Amino acid sequence: MQEEIFGPVAAIATFENEDAAITAANATEYGLIAYVYTRDLARGLRVSEQLESGMVGLNRGIVSDPAAPFGGVKQSGLGREGAHHGILEFCETKYIAVSWG
Repeated sequence: MQEEIFGPVAAIATFENEDAAITAANATEYGLIAYVYTRDLARGLRVSEQLESGMVGLNRGIVSDPAAPFGGVKQSGLGREGAHHGILEFCETKYIAVSWG
């Protein structure tokens, strides 16, 4: 579970508790996509927020969407493609401070 595999592979492991699962999932230098499957939506959202990945599929297998930002963290990427987030890579931000009157 320490390799970033681009293919139809599902690594399955059991854990004593939620914290152990999160710790194991984050104990890698990669972080493109993580998947969480659960019947408990509150738990799924809680775990999803703690996972160190650019995208999380919660109870779904297909995560990519043209309207959503695509990208990872750690060794799996920097920045985002797609959606308005991808356009921001090509923009220059300017701050203008004004006193009027």
